[in-house]
Amino acid sequence: MNELQGCVDECLRCAGLFRLGRDVEAALEMVDVFEGAQQLLASASPDVQQSWAQALTQMLDCQERQDWLGLADFMEYELIQLLESSAA
Repeated sequence: MNELQGCVDECLRCAGLFRLGRDVEAALEMVDVFEGAQQLLASASPDVQQSWAQALTQMLDCQERQDWLGLADFMEYELIQLLESSAA
């Protein structure tokens, strides 16, 4: 399994934990997901890096509001799409 697929799998797992209401466990895993995404996106184009910064801000806003379903949606759809588009 390559790094991209590993990060995508972690995003899906973490989003699933948020959807199940296991927010403490998911929040701890989210740190690793974000670190992995940051490493994968560090060499991406400036547009992708800007999109990553915006998505990260929105995800952290969801966390602050305790909007776990919104955060799960961002991780499952927006972040995965961003990771896959950067690898293309």
